[in-house]
Amino acid sequence: MQRHRQICAAPRRAASETWSVITTLVVETLEHSPAIAAIDVTGVMEVAATAGRMLIAGGHLDRHPLVVAAAPVDLSIVTVSGTEALTTDENLAPVPGGASATGWMLYLPAPDPLADVVRSIVAGSAHLNIGQPPVGATAKTAAMTEAPGLVDLAALARRKADR
Repeated sequence: MQRHRQICAAPRRAASETWSVITTLVVETLEHSPAIAAIDVTGVMEVAATAGRMLIAGGHLDRHPLVVAAAPVDLSIVTVSGTEALTTDENLAPVPGGASATGWMLYLPAPDPLADVVRSIVAGSAHLNIGQPPVGATAKTAAMTEAPGLVDLAALARRKADR
């Protein structure tokens, strides 16, 4: 399900506070899934924090969304800055459907002049990527093709059943 959230940034919030609000939204959306640990989501959001704060401070998230792909959730998050940030009503409630997610990926925009910095931050993370998710791809499909070596939950269940 496609969802959108607008998060108020400056002058209502500093970039670090805005990233904290985004982190809370993502964690609270995914933490009810038995396949996703809240502490792991928090850790990935901490890794992405440097890029996230720069994207917010530069106004890039006002124009380019970050996307959480966690089938059935497809969450697009943008920030609102300037005078609009003072009057926008936010919906900070967790996005429905996160409890059904079995995998997830956070896609960060990489606009110039921050592209190299964002690329270096997402490199090596199984849950961070650049740009937009592939059209029609689920988080599980994206995670398996972009981060090979993830645990195959179905195989673990079969092995447990065989014992």
